[in-house]
Amino acid sequence: MPLAIDNIRVGRVYKLINYGEIRFLEAMERTGRENFKMKDLDTLEYYEIDELLRWGKGKDYDLDEVR
Repeated sequence: MPLAIDNIRVGRVYKLINYGEIRFLEAMERTGRENFKMKDLDTLEYYEIDELLRWGKGKDYDLDEVR
């Protein structure tokens, strides 16, 4: 079962799977009630969680804390 967005904590690392893409993200800061600035640990780019989920959640959607 995926982790709820409101359970994300700043400074922790998460594995996001959605539509076949696997990303390892670090939560950098909270930018809204259910929005976070996330750092992609593979490309070092910054995203907001809303951007990553803008097109919906696929059948393979999963969000888990790694460490």
